[in-house]
Amino acid sequence: MRRIAFFLCSLVPGVFAEEWPQFRGVNSTGLSNEANLPLEFGPGKNMAWKTSLPLGHSSPVFSKTQIFLTGFDEKSLYIISLDRKSGMEQWRRALPRSPQAEYHKQNSAASPSAVTDGTNVYAFFTEFGLVSYDAAGKERWRLPLGPFNNPFGMGASPVLSGDTLLMLCDAESGSFFLGLHKDTGKQKWRRERPDVARGFATPVLSGTKEVLVAGSYQLVSYSVATGEPIWWVGGLTWQLKPTPVIGDGVVYVLGWAGNSDTGQQEEVPPFADALAKWDTNKDGKLSQAEITDPRLTKEWTAMDLDRTGFMEDRDWRMYQTRRQAVNSVSAIKLGGKGDMTQSNLLWRYYKSLPNVPSPVLHNGILYLVKESGILTALDAKTGAVLKQGRLTGAPGDYYASPVIAGDKLYAISHEGKVAVVQTGADWQVLRINTMNEAVNATPAFVDRRIFLRTHEHLYCFAKESK
Repeated sequence: MRRIAFFLCSLVPGVFAEEWPQFRGVNSTGLSNEANLPLEFGPGKNMAWKTSLPLGHSSPVFSKTQIFLTGFDEKSLYIISLDRKSGMEQWRRALPRSPQAEYHKQNSAASPSAVTDGTNVYAFFTEFGLVSYDAAGKERWRLPLGPFNNPFGMGASPVLSGDTLLMLCDAESGSFFLGLHKDTGKQKWRRERPDVARGFATPVLSGTKEVLVAGSYQLVSYSVATGEPIWWVGGLTWQLKPTPVIGDGVVYVLGWAGNSDTGQQEEVPPFADALAKWDTNKDGKLSQAEITDPRLTKEWTAMDLDRTGFMEDRDWRMYQTRRQAVNSVSAIKLGGKGDMTQSNLLWRYYKSLPNVPSPVLHNGILYLVKESGILTALDAKTGAVLKQGRLTGAPGDYYASPVIAGDKLYAISHEGKVAVVQTGADWQVLRINTMNEAVNATPAFVDRRIFLRTHEHLYCFAKESK
């Protein structure tokens, strides 16, 4: 694990193995080499401290001495700094909220996690855009973005690669990918993404020169320096929430979206045929009143992506592609130039797929945690199921992603049940801990401690000194 952590940290210059600088740690792997962690924990049990927080679903990230989180209330958005050892609040900075944003009921105004370069912090909010503060809480720069045409709110977290800050903003229309200079906030490049709809997956780095983006229908590798697409693989589903993970020259991409399980696909006729059938006023677009198919009018909000009130060519093409999309976990070999769909796709798995939680890869096994507490272990080389079963005692919904510290997997339900699992092909549940609070945030591991954010607090757990 220490060799793995050292290699992963080499992907992010200036970050060391003991840090947790972004969502799910170094390069979003969800892996930590921390050991000697408590098996049993919860409010009042092996609790080093807890700190009250405003609402928010973002995960804690760690600089050398600080913990950074985001939050919100009715009037403001917050970036918060806590002391890494004690959990005491050092400073809190407020930004104005926008009344225009929409959110899914399980999303929030502070869902994307911040990222740190070890000193400074960078945060993104659906209602504001990007902002950076130094360690003392002094604003370094801000870049307003939006409003975004995403009815669920945004979800991707910012990522650092050297001196480049990367931010993915996928929405129903107007999607783009940004590369900024981290010290000034000035734009290095902007890549428009017209053929994708809403997405929530955080980009991951492939070495120091490429960044991988999982979005609607395809995985794309972009140049960190220029934002130019290098290679891509198609066949993904239409809405990506989980963040991919990389290991041994392969990237694993998980995607589940409604009405896209195997067997639910259908052929949708070309737009020209739809116009010939329903375009009564011959204006080259379709109004809801013109379409006589009740199935289509029922899905009008999801089909009229740019919200013009009409079904136009892009809306129809996106609907066609969406109805052909298939949910899966895809194992994709890294590298190449151009369209690598035929050569780089290694295997796909179609069953028991999580909606939101990202997968985690450890010792040749890919772990998936989905609703109702179903844990699946896949052979990372073949996609074969090694073991699948329920996390008995931890049913419910899952929004936090599973993470692994040492050889233990931690999976947390929305209801606050924390399953600690011995990893392996024949994984075993060791303990179910209860937080007594709702949880959407993915935990972090540093300093031989577990850091777990609920809707109301940040908890720090450590083995009691003897």
